Amino acid sequence: MGTQTMKTDNMHGLDFLKLIDFSSEEIAALIELADDMKKNKEKYLDSLKGQILGMIFEKHSTRTRVSFEAAMLQLGGHAMFLSSNDLQVGRGETIEDTGKVLSGYLDGIMIRTHSHSRIEALAEAASIPVINGLTDLYHPCQALADLLTVYELKGSFKGNKMVYIGDGNNVAHSLMIASVMVGMDFALTAPVGYEAAPQVVEIAQKISEQTGAKLTFTEDPLEAVKGADFIYTDVWTSMGQEEEAKERLQVFAPYQVNDQLMAVANPDCKFMHCLPAHRGEEVSASVMDGEKSVVFQQAENRMHAQKAVLYSLMKK
Repeated sequence: MGTQTMKTDNMHGLDFLKLIDFSSEEIAALIELADDMKKNKEKYLDSLKGQILGMIFEKHSTRTRVSFEAAMLQLGGHAMFLSSNDLQVGRGETIEDTGKVLSGYLDGIMIRTHSHSRIEALAEAASIPVINGLTDLYHPCQALADLLTVYELKGSFKGNKMVYIGDGNNVAHSLMIASVMVGMDFALTAPVGYEAAPQVVEIAQKISEQTGAKLTFTEDPLEAVKGADFIYTDVWTSMGQEEEAKERLQVFAPYQVNDQLMAVANPDCKFMHCLPAHRGEEVSASVMDGEKSVVFQQAENRMHAQKAVLYSLMKK
């Protein structure tokens, strides 16, 4: 544990925008740190005493806001909610100017925003760590929570198969990268036209060659879930796609995670979802609320995974 903690110590002052900015060893070390922080909460009390995290929200949130705020409070620091509706950035001030100004007041910034280029511009301008709470391309904090959940349930990553079913979105991108980084096999099944972004797939393929993780893509969900240890899905219509909702319901109907699909996977396969979930759409109520579902363990792990990120980036 000592060596791996040192690896996360080397992250101090860096940004956390996407997982591929770090080595596989650093990601594994973050998971072990998160696991330790969850088990030994009192050990880390006041570790970020006096530190202030500014949280900019340009998209709605439940888990991201509450988990980051709770994480900072449990580490002895403070979290400041900053809605873009209330900031000058919502009235035309550039994200770069916002980053420079906030750097004079805060010790770190978490932002939940739209384009990934926007968070990169913020990080470039800011002199304090910037954390990706979600962009249209990546959701790295969610993927860390997912890895922590797998680690708790299995004790390791290699030899396990993660299957993502549905829209090849930001959650799928980060989950795919995270899985192959730690040597876990990964399969993605999506309808034609809704696959993961080619540039992300290319990155994942290169990583999988280094780690030995098997990476597969198919249109057939029944084929994808054979031998699955984890089946993961997300909503079919994300924020900003509301106009496509009716069309998406039809296209994704064969991709619902239900009891029939779970039966094709390994007997002890677990169901995962980043939430919020729409029962009766991407997942049946019987699976979502069944004994194989670990979605609320996942949700809690957002806080513990983010604690590890905050501790590694911001600890003085």
